[in-house]
Amino acid sequence: MTSTRTTPSPAPGGRTSRSPEVRLTLDALGGLRADLFKNAFAYRPLPRMDVDSGVTRLLPPGIRVYAGLFPHAVVTALAVIVFIVGQFALSDSYFGPAMLIFSGAPAAVVMLTLVRPVLAFWASLLVAPFVGFFSGYLSGWPWSRNAFVAHLAVLAVATARTRPRAGAWMWAVTAGATLFMEIFIGYGASSDAVYMLFVSALVLLVVSVVQIRRDAKRQVTAEKTVTAVERSKRTILEERTTIARELHDVVAHHMSVVAIQAEAAPYRVENPPPELEAAFVTIRENAVAALSELRRILGVVRAEDYEAPDAPQPTLADLDDLIANVREAGLEVTRTVTGARRELPQGVELSAYRIVQEALSNVLRHAPGAAATVEVSYVLGGLGLRIANGPARGLTKPSPSTAGAGHGITGMRERVAMLGGEMTAGESEDGGYEIAVFVPVARGEQRDDEGAREAEESRP
Repeated sequence: MTSTRTTPSPAPGGRTSRSPEVRLTLDALGGLRADLFKNAFAYRPLPRMDVDSGVTRLLPPGIRVYAGLFPHAVVTALAVIVFIVGQFALSDSYFGPAMLIFSGAPAAVVMLTLVRPVLAFWASLLVAPFVGFFSGYLSGWPWSRNAFVAHLAVLAVATARTRPRAGAWMWAVTAGATLFMEIFIGYGASSDAVYMLFVSALVLLVVSVVQIRRDAKRQVTAEKTVTAVERSKRTILEERTTIARELHDVVAHHMSVVAIQAEAAPYRVENPPPELEAAFVTIRENAVAALSELRRILGVVRAEDYEAPDAPQPTLADLDDLIANVREAGLEVTRTVTGARRELPQGVELSAYRIVQEALSNVLRHAPGAAATVEVSYVLGGLGLRIANGPARGLTKPSPSTAGAGHGITGMRERVAMLGGEMTAGESEDGGYEIAVFVPVARGEQRDDEGAREAEESRP
């Protein structure tokens, strides 16, 4: 029987593919190099704290300016504590420059974290054995008391300024350096390695948890912001698609009426002149061509499963049925019509109906128990709408689309903007909510629309 042996296939570049264990080891070493060696001497000054959020935003402006330096003050306080611990760590026989070096070197390392946190970690490892040797092992080995406190402070600040993975590497390097100094340099001195590794692990755990929680909160806030923006954009696109569909139906209907009337007009006149017949033929051909082009351009906004409604699109004449429906749902609605009622362009009437419909739906959803008022004003230059509701019963503050942030409000603004009108939405003085809309309607538009409607009614 012949046995076959599989050889590893060469990876791109002529090298054989590595095993998962080797790849994990290389990735770990790459993380160590990136976190503790690469850019270790980089100048990274500690930034000021954000004073526009949290408790600091409640401070007076004069004090808030200096509140941003709170992290710097904390690091400075740690350095002072390290210096004081160094002063009391040695016996009374140490004075002068030696005492200053013994106390000041670890404190200076703590201050170094303000500008170069990774370099401060390496400096703390290098300073510790010299300070311990200088103290004659009187205050612990390999970590004297002030070096012990200084290294904990450096680990905490450096981890907070980098990331938890870097803190884990710092702890591993600290463990290795501590064991090396205890075994090969300690000369039998009493060891405090266990205390250092245990306390430093606790410190790094607390700092890492706080940092992970802060990063997660920041990421969630960013994702919520992006989601809100995307949702708003999607709502606008959906509303524009709906408006385009409705416009397609309205304009296509009128163009069809023009084409039919142009075709039937010569038969309504006895012995029409050839010029008149030719003019009507041209009108019909242009109307049909415009209708085909309109369907080709605006038809792309229709979804594949979209079907044009069989019933006519609603107008302001259908408001009575709409109000009756919402009254059956439990909403108390009062309608007021001012001005001479007249027929408006179908696009204006449809948009006005949709605006009232969405506003009343918002009252039902967000202000239960509140009474609503619908005012329709026929003015000389156009159409005015006002939909207002009182405060919700049992709630301290109304919530329908607060500050215009709701998707229904967004759709209303899109419709009003499409018609060249103006809209305001916000809380009213009585604690309720109010939407005011004005849509301009030129007299020429009104006559054209009425003419098309009359032509449709007189079609044979």
